[in-house]
Amino acid sequence: MALAEHAQRTGSVTVLEGRRKVMRPASERPAATEGQLYASRVKIHPAGVRGKFRTAKWAILALAMVVYYGLPFLRWDRGAGQPDQAVLLDLDKGRFYFFFIELWPQDVTYVMGLLILAALILFAMNAVAGRVWCGYFCPQTVWTDLFMAVERLIEGDRRARMKLDAAPMSLEKFTLRLLKHSSWLMIAWWTGGAWVLYFADAPTLVVQLATFSAPPVAYAAILVLTGTTYLLAGHMREQVCTYMCPWPRIQGALTDKHSLAITYRYDRGEPRVAAKKADALRAAGQPAGDCVDCFQCVTACPAGIDIRDGLQMECIQCGLCADACNTVMLKLGRPEGLIAYDTDANCQARAAGKPAILKPLRVRTLLYAAMIAGVGGTMLYNLVTRDLTGLSVLHDRNPIFVTLADGSIRNGYTLRVLNKRPIERVFTLAVESRLPMRAEVVGASGHSLRVPSDSTQEFRVLVFSPAGTKLEKSTELTFVISDPTTGDRAMAEDHFKAP
Repeated sequence: MALAEHAQRTGSVTVLEGRRKVMRPASERPAATEGQLYASRVKIHPAGVRGKFRTAKWAILALAMVVYYGLPFLRWDRGAGQPDQAVLLDLDKGRFYFFFIELWPQDVTYVMGLLILAALILFAMNAVAGRVWCGYFCPQTVWTDLFMAVERLIEGDRRARMKLDAAPMSLEKFTLRLLKHSSWLMIAWWTGGAWVLYFADAPTLVVQLATFSAPPVAYAAILVLTGTTYLLAGHMREQVCTYMCPWPRIQGALTDKHSLAITYRYDRGEPRVAAKKADALRAAGQPAGDCVDCFQCVTACPAGIDIRDGLQMECIQCGLCADACNTVMLKLGRPEGLIAYDTDANCQARAAGKPAILKPLRVRTLLYAAMIAGVGGTMLYNLVTRDLTGLSVLHDRNPIFVTLADGSIRNGYTLRVLNKRPIERVFTLAVESRLPMRAEVVGASGHSLRVPSDSTQEFRVLVFSPAGTKLEKSTELTFVISDPTTGDRAMAEDHFKAP
């Protein structure tokens, strides 16, 4: 009943979305969706705000832009003959360089570990502070913020943009729209251009792109990324977060009543009363909340929702509604924080007259921390102790063995030696077995295996068992290669076949 009275008094409309009622200003209510499979998008015109959350978002946006556009040009000396780009995914050679780390295709387990680690960190962030990733760090949010800043700079703030949308086409409107979309496309083009720089030497590729001599795949990638960035950040915006991203539907399973989230403190804000009436009601001993029903929190929200209706799937918890509310509270001489990061448990406790308490250390957060430490520690240990030398052996299939004229038995093998160091190395080959065996490297002198830098090399190896040796049908055999200079060793086991 109170919800209906509030809607009638403020001119807002109550929209039933699933099992949740959401109030929005009548000017931004969605079109009727009866008989439709989905709700048509209603263009949202969020107002610009100032405050600590908006400042934090600007700082993160600036840092993200500097890192994204500047990282490909950062140099890292890896020695002669090696790429000097700090971060490089070399698809031709199958290498990923990240400062002092070099990963090969065989190191795909590190990629899997990073994905698991990223998921656990995301789970932990959600358990502690809700969708803080979505509100501040997600690329969709960062680029949408940038596009909206350009839009606000060219077309003005909320009221000016709404007025421009409603106005008929004119030279001024056409000029503003052309300037806005041109700016968006330029940003999108630079976004796609910066992305391809991570796959080749950045300064060289920039020159090639400018002189139209770059590989066609580079232009194709830039074109695709330009289109997707322009579409997602410029036009779809909150639709991506609400409908395309699965995270809003997952977060409910990762939060509890002690998880921080952007919260309307209804214990302080209700009942909502106009500012002029609040003092009179309080003087008369009647309840009056701090919320003045100004709808500034709604107009500032990039998703167009009312945070006062509670936690909602569309909310990315960016805190802009809190900044808008704090501005109003300061003007009225009331304390800030009517909308703030808080927990549902605290709101219930204050409403019951109990002290509020924060519990960031809980079973689930400690469990996430332990899992993150375990996965991260394991990956770090494996990275520090990983071998830079590898050896694999493949036994000849036909024939499996050969009996020579002198009665000795010969088996053939193909050895693949892996050298992950940036220098050429010469390995010494040895064969270990409980029976006397002799190895011979085809086309090489002695037992030396020369492998170029940062590559793999195949060798044909023949193993002989002298005549008169009592052999079983299958005898265990171990191939050992060693680098006399560094002391690196690698082993591979196989079998020696006999009649």
